[in-house]
Amino acid sequence: MHMNKVQTALVSSTMILTTLAGCSGQGNYTRQGVSMAKERMSFLKSATEWELARQAFLAGDLEKAMRKVDISLSINDTVIKSHVLKGRIQIEMGDLGNALKSMRTAATLNPEDSDAQYYLGVIFERINKPEEAYTHFENACEFDDYNPAYAVAAAEMLIDLNRIEEAKMYLGTIPMAQNNAGIRQSLGHIALLEHDYEAAVKFFNNARLLAPDDEGIVEDLIHAQMFAGEFGDAERNIASLLKKPDNTDRRDLKILHAKTLLNTGRPVEARTIYQDLLSSAEGKSDVDSWVGLANASFVINDMRTVRKAATRIVAIAPDSHEGYLLYAMYHRQAKDYRSSLASINRALASSPMDAGMYAFQAMILNDLDQHTQAFASIAYAVKLEPGNPRYMQMRDQFGTGTFAEVQTD
Repeated sequence: MHMNKVQTALVSSTMILTTLAGCSGQGNYTRQGVSMAKERMSFLKSATEWELARQAFLAGDLEKAMRKVDISLSINDTVIKSHVLKGRIQIEMGDLGNALKSMRTAATLNPEDSDAQYYLGVIFERINKPEEAYTHFENACEFDDYNPAYAVAAAEMLIDLNRIEEAKMYLGTIPMAQNNAGIRQSLGHIALLEHDYEAAVKFFNNARLLAPDDEGIVEDLIHAQMFAGEFGDAERNIASLLKKPDNTDRRDLKILHAKTLLNTGRPVEARTIYQDLLSSAEGKSDVDSWVGLANASFVINDMRTVRKAATRIVAIAPDSHEGYLLYAMYHRQAKDYRSSLASINRALASSPMDAGMYAFQAMILNDLDQHTQAFASIAYAVKLEPGNPRYMQMRDQFGTGTFAEVQTD
């Protein structure tokens, strides 16, 4: 019986020890679970603060965005997108030094994070370091070559570095090059820089088909069409833009519209637009509108308005060549060739590298029977623009003494 009590005591002790051991193991498990739960809560709180920061940033409340993203980082400073967002906020605040630190922290956490690389490029572009900017934009594109913004940014840096051919080739290698409006638009800009206006029109038309609601592409197309001499198509596109409520008061579009009307044989309509633009207080000192009014008036032989415009331009922009050029046109039309020559000489003093004005000077000198000087002027115009067929034809005619009157622009 005594032995049974001892055995019973031993068994009881063993059970107690076993139970205690079990309780100890359960305690460790519980502590681990609590730790993991706290970690999950930490991530959730950090993510919540980040989302609030993002929303404030998008709403333009930069101070609130900064407070929230700082809270997010204080909870968890290993989240890359939080450092990127903080850097973006700092960029908008103009704090580029600290923005650079934030983006470098993000890039250190993950060197292949495309957003961190992209915004590093933005910062280097802002501080005028295009080589470094290009490197980071290219990195961003390498890590995510299906984001067209990265490719376009890299190409723009190449253009700033005067590596235009490289930029064109670079854009052509991007996977979505044929089907992305931004890339087609960038190729159009390159074509404009290369003076390949027909190619530019094609690129912008392609971009427009891919993004029909993007008015920026339409405006690029209009400029390319005007450079290419496709004034009818440009006029229709401008008229369409002007019908939209947000564009009805845009002076720049109205001036372009008047130019296209003038170049499609509708000078009276063009003059009406210019008169409307000049009737406002803002327009009275608008040199472009005064020049446009003079050009439209010249076509319909309203020389009184041409003289009025010339006088006004000389008054508000005495160092510009436009007013004196208009005076030269006015005096030549009146067959006062000496006054016309004096005026064109004043214009050339303000703009000595303008081939068109040397061609006009040659015509006035020819009117005065100063043929040797006339030939020298048109020869210089050809030298300034060796590919201009009109100037070459005039030079040949002056050289043989068979110059025929050519209407001036």
